Amino acid sequence: MKKGWIIGGVAVVALCLVVGKKLMTPKQFAQGVSDPVVVAENPEIRDIELTSGLVGSVEPEDVVYVYPKAGGDVTAVNVQAGDTVKAGQLLCVIDTKQVESAKSSLDSAQLALRQAQEELSRQQVLYAGGGISEQAYQQYQDQVQSAQIQYNNAKTNYDNQISYSQVTAPISGTVELCDVKVYDTVNSGNLLCVISGEGAKVVSFSVTERIRGNLNPGDQIRVEKDGNEYTGIIYEVSTMTDSTTGLFPVKARIDESLEDGSLPTGSSVKLYVVAQRSDQVLSVPLDSVYYEGGNSYVYTYDSSSSTLHKIQVETGLNNSDYIEIDSGLTTDDLVLTTWSSELSEGTKVRLKGSAETQTAQDGDQANQDAPDANGQNADGAPSEQNEQDASGEKNGQ
Repeated sequence: MKKGWIIGGVAVVALCLVVGKKLMTPKQFAQGVSDPVVVAENPEIRDIELTSGLVGSVEPEDVVYVYPKAGGDVTAVNVQAGDTVKAGQLLCVIDTKQVESAKSSLDSAQLALRQAQEELSRQQVLYAGGGISEQAYQQYQDQVQSAQIQYNNAKTNYDNQISYSQVTAPISGTVELCDVKVYDTVNSGNLLCVISGEGAKVVSFSVTERIRGNLNPGDQIRVEKDGNEYTGIIYEVSTMTDSTTGLFPVKARIDESLEDGSLPTGSSVKLYVVAQRSDQVLSVPLDSVYYEGGNSYVYTYDSSSSTLHKIQVETGLNNSDYIEIDSGLTTDDLVLTTWSSELSEGTKVRLKGSAETQTAQDGDQANQDAPDANGQNADGAPSEQNEQDASGEKNGQ
């Protein structure tokens, strides 16, 4: 009876050993002791820019405000907003009430000039025959010259009055505004039309002194309007603040053809400019840096010992991807770009892509494929050899 109890106890112990071995597979054991696999890269020298979003307004690069040169009643209007015009094209006609007066003065001056010329011709015959003195003849010549001057002045005045009454487009382009109608009475202070030239569009905006220090003619900006993006080239950065806003005016030329009217004059746009810039600085991915006690740290990989070192660094400007490293690192360091709660000073790790890591991964795969004492792989499935043995036994039957 006692012997039976002993045999039974041995059987139970053996069963526990078998079950325990199944529960602790070679793969699970290997995972439990494997060092963490990390990714690291060298710091790089690059430019880091921090952009700011601003609001600007669209203007034509060439714009002309048309005013009448003389007052009067509008008798004809030949254009409206949106029309395309050519330089010299008639926009409207104004009865200046001075054209007739100028025409009358011109006619009188022309008549006086003709009479003076005719009289000079008669006196020239007398002078040639000795009938009048040279002094008297000179007086007739002076009268012709005086009449000519009066005629020229009258002609200029008449031409001016005609041009004043016929308002023409000074440049080719698009009529942005036409604020005049027939029968309106206007004077020289009334705006008649606004014409934008056929050149590029311009975005005008204002910046603070800090941002102005990072902007230069030739810099690019990104402009957004209704889901569309455009490229602008800064060509004017004011050195004086606007007395109203206290900001520095800046202008950028849109570097695309906008014949579709997608940026109408006067519309507002969103734009992005470089607010801060650090050129050719040492940098690492932003996620590589973490903060503790008000200080900045990174982890570096020591290839000689396959361990990590916690390094304090001084940081500078950062954007959404990279951060400037002012001190603490060199381009020879390997900085971790992955994060794990297992990381600390002196942690033993494997560097992804290294020969050591590949060897360890091959070993894990070999352990996974190796069958246990019961002929099963690490995943519990029968091994290939066990299946062959079972097949042989079946055929032997």
